[in-house]
Amino acid sequence: MRVLVVEDDAVLGLTIEQSLTRDGFATVSICSSAQCSLARLREETFDAVVLDVHLADSNDGWEIAELVDALGSEDVKIVFQTGAPGDIPDHIRELGPVLTKPYDPEILRATLTQKPRAGLLAALRRR
Repeated sequence: MRVLVVEDDAVLGLTIEQSLTRDGFATVSICSSAQCSLARLREETFDAVVLDVHLADSNDGWEIAELVDALGSEDVKIVFQTGAPGDIPDHIRELGPVLTKPYDPEILRATLTQKPRAGLLAALRRR
């Protein structure tokens, strides 16, 4: 799994990278700003984006999640991480799970590897 970690706290970003790499994730890239992450998303494809909501260069880092969603990248899992989960608008919260900092790295690993629940359409196709 290829993961883009968008986190402006260098120590936390490296901790996440080390944890995911140790857990066998193929590629873990770190961006510390919205500008960096938007450029990286144009250059590469990712299976998941772990997104800090409040970045130094963008107080609403969820713009990255909106872009991923708008591009129709439904296969890209979005995971928000924040110390203030109440700041995330409801329509953004629907794009992916929210982890409240600080959290156990095992929770992030489990969230990233969890299979999406099958929707109504998928259930009807199985019949």
